[in-house]
Amino acid sequence: MGTKSVGLRKLQSATAAGLGMVAGVIAAVAAHRGTLDAINRRLEKLEEQSDNQQWSNRAMQQRLHWELLSKAIDDPDLAEVLDLYEVPVTERQRRQYLFANALYTNLLWNHRMGNYTLDEFFKHARGIFQNPVAREYWEATRHQRDSLEGTEEAELGNLIDDLLLRLDEADTEEWWVVGEPPTDT
Repeated sequence: MGTKSVGLRKLQSATAAGLGMVAGVIAAVAAHRGTLDAINRRLEKLEEQSDNQQWSNRAMQQRLHWELLSKAIDDPDLAEVLDLYEVPVTERQRRQYLFANALYTNLLWNHRMGNYTLDEFFKHARGIFQNPVAREYWEATRHQRDSLEGTEEAELGNLIDDLLLRLDEADTEEWWVVGEPPTDT
């Protein structure tokens, strides 16, 4: 009987030790899980900050673009540096083309930042390109857009090219109804 008691006590001790070990493992896993959750929350916050920083950088870049164009519009000597047009242009045309570029870039960035849907981009472009100077600018910069093949900007440029073709072929004075706005996907 004494042997059974000792055996039973050893079994109980082993069971208690095993349960203690399992409880310890569970506590360690729980603590580890808490640490992993904290790390995941921190990574999500860092990703969010990174996204905000990217948008901040893009906004800064757009501001710099406008400042450079403004200087070129105001100073004919600086504007000559940006004269990459396929045809010779006068100083006045160059300044107008630089401004048309600023309008288009603003439209492009409004779409990229989500301020305009693709439909809204299309409708604003349809308005901008009613102006003959904006159309001249578009044609004079065709070779620059051709170099963007395969990019989002090239796709948007093709959308405008198609729109301008439809506007030229339209037999209506109601330009605001010409062309089917694309659907956002």
